[in-house]
Amino acid sequence: MGEAQVRVDEVPLGGTRWRVHDLALACCALEYAAASVRLKTARAGDSDAELARGLDLLAPGPEGADVLVVSGTVTDALAPSVLAIWERMRRSRHVISFGSCANSGGPYWDSYCVTKGVDQLLPVDVYVPGCPPRPEALLDGLAQLRRQLAGVES
Repeated sequence: MGEAQVRVDEVPLGGTRWRVHDLALACCALEYAAASVRLKTARAGDSDAELARGLDLLAPGPEGADVLVVSGTVTDALAPSVLAIWERMRRSRHVISFGSCANSGGPYWDSYCVTKGVDQLLPVDVYVPGCPPRPEALLDGLAQLRRQLAGVES
C-alpha cells in the first residue's frame, strides 16, 4: 500500500495563524532565523508559501505563542527560565525541539550542568535532528506538527 501524501495547506490549523516563539539558546537560532526569512520571502506557488500562510515565526514573545521552538543547549541553570516561558504561553501550546543540543544535550551531553534534552522539562511534540539542522528541517518539523494535530500520519 502506498502512503497518502497530504499537502501542508490541507491540514487545518483550527482557523487561526500559529504564532511561533523561538527560545534561542545557541547556534541553531541562526537556522531558525534563516527559516523565518525563507517563509517571509516565499512566493505564491512555492512549497514554503503553503506553510507560510498559517505561521507567524516572528512572535515577539511567549505570550500569545502557540508553538515554542527550543533551539540550543538547555542548562540546569536555565531550566527554571524555560519553565517560566512555557507557563507564559497560551494553553494550546506545543514544543518543537530543534537540534541536537535541545534534543539530547548535543556535544555537551556529559557535562554536569547540561539538561539531557528539553524533554526532561517540557512535553515535546516534534524533534528536529541536526547540528545544526537546516532551515528546511524546521519547516518540515512545523509541517509534521500540523499533521500530528490533524491526526494525519506523515
